[in-house]
Amino acid sequence: MAAVKSMPEYKYDREKKVWHVPAYARSAVYELRETHRAKIMLAQRMTPEQLGEILPMPELTIQLPINATLRPYQGQGVAQNMVFGSSLNGDEPGLGKTIQSIGTVIGLNAFPCLVICPSSLKLNWKKEWMKFADKKALILCDKTKTSWHQYYNKGMIDVFIVNYESLKKFFVLSEPAKKKEGEAKRTGLQSSDYVMRDTINLFSSVIVDESHRCKNATTVTSKLTLRITHKKKHVFALSGTPVVNKPSDLWPQLAIINKLHLFGGKKIFLERYCEGGNGANNLKELNYLLRKHCFFRREKKEVLTDLPDKQRQLIQCDITTRKEYDAAVRDFSSYLKSNGCSDADVARKMKGEIMVKIGVLRQISARGKLNEVKEFVEDILAAGEKIILFCNLLYIVAELKKMFPGAMTITGDDSDQAKQAAVERFQSDPKCQVGILNIKAGGVGHTLTASSRVGFVEFPWHPADCIQCEDRCHRYGQKDSVMATYFLGKDTIDERLFEIIIEKMEIVNAVTGSEDQMQMEVVSKIIDLFNI
Repeated sequence: MAAVKSMPEYKYDREKKVWHVPAYARSAVYELRETHRAKIMLAQRMTPEQLGEILPMPELTIQLPINATLRPYQGQGVAQNMVFGSSLNGDEPGLGKTIQSIGTVIGLNAFPCLVICPSSLKLNWKKEWMKFADKKALILCDKTKTSWHQYYNKGMIDVFIVNYESLKKFFVLSEPAKKKEGEAKRTGLQSSDYVMRDTINLFSSVIVDESHRCKNATTVTSKLTLRITHKKKHVFALSGTPVVNKPSDLWPQLAIINKLHLFGGKKIFLERYCEGGNGANNLKELNYLLRKHCFFRREKKEVLTDLPDKQRQLIQCDITTRKEYDAAVRDFSSYLKSNGCSDADVARKMKGEIMVKIGVLRQISARGKLNEVKEFVEDILAAGEKIILFCNLLYIVAELKKMFPGAMTITGDDSDQAKQAAVERFQSDPKCQVGILNIKAGGVGHTLTASSRVGFVEFPWHPADCIQCEDRCHRYGQKDSVMATYFLGKDTIDERLFEIIIEKMEIVNAVTGSEDQMQMEVVSKIIDLFNI
């Protein structure tokens, strides 16, 4: 008896004279059999796996009023979401989980919609709603802390966007009191301990992007997300890595989409699929039930025929160096005006000085983007993917290296032998997931096809250089769609420069002239940004 009582969560059935211990303690139970005369019986929840047929995903049979042509698999994703009502979309990163969820909410007419996402993706979500659905979206901020719901009531806004860290600010009326000095230690707080504002009842649907951030049910983020989605008819969780380490990562996410009861609730889920805790068992049955009730996943290799060779996406970043940047802009504007740069001849003569000052603005913007770049890259790495990051400044290379110590780097200071060794390491070592390359030193001549992800923390002046960098991860004849992500500082010179790059990219085959002439044209266009 003493040996059993030493085990966690033991229970004794007096009528049947049977001890119950959780499945994750099975090894300890088997050890007891060697020294005690006892019969070991499996509980009913340890019965053989129950499996069935997984039906193919349905086809989308309705015409959605969106400004995009869905790829075939994306249409199936929308249709499956609508059948499930609430779901967990586990598509591999880069397959378009965003547009699938937007299409689903539109197809269900489930407005107003709340999008909960990482801070680095708020601006992107706002842009995507406008681009694909002509829906005005509002990013919740301090100015709208108590009035945001009035925008919907007055018919001005259909979609509201908030990052995980701000859920408490906008939706919690009161939180549990902190433990007083000398008070006995409290047990874990429950989500119900938080009193929520009535405004959470306004939402007809909720999209939870990167839902694996809620895998730990003990965090405030998970508890507040659960409170917001509780009893909601339409909740769509998106994550390319819903299971980061173990099956127990899933149950909080299933609770958030209101599907955990289909698996018997938390206790039975943990006992049957997690050996009672952090283990793993009956995984075939778990996969079957997930796909039957709420989950689907496609990998890139399954849908490559539907994908273009290369895709590009923009991530707008709220820079952390805003005050410094705005001060530099004011200084730059004064500089241009005092030197008469409205005259083209003067501007051409002063090209060197102007380029230096523009470089200062770009450097400030690059520093201000790093936190959001880090957040984005961490989600890519959690999905098991590799990524190449391009930048101009050695300072930015060094800062990124601090964030990702295991990354390989290529800069102009490296010897040819060191560069080749770095390439070989990235190509062959699965633990080397991040490559940080200086654009001039690493943008040409290297094969880095172990990754299908490219990120531009900074970017070059000309489209040809962008394409060269993108092609480090792509080879003609190779079918492995490359996603190139450009990080732009919001309301900075980045946005205007990228517009120029795209403009040049469209006409690059028709343009001739020296590099100096092209660069002068770029400088002239950027000067226009300051309304000179």
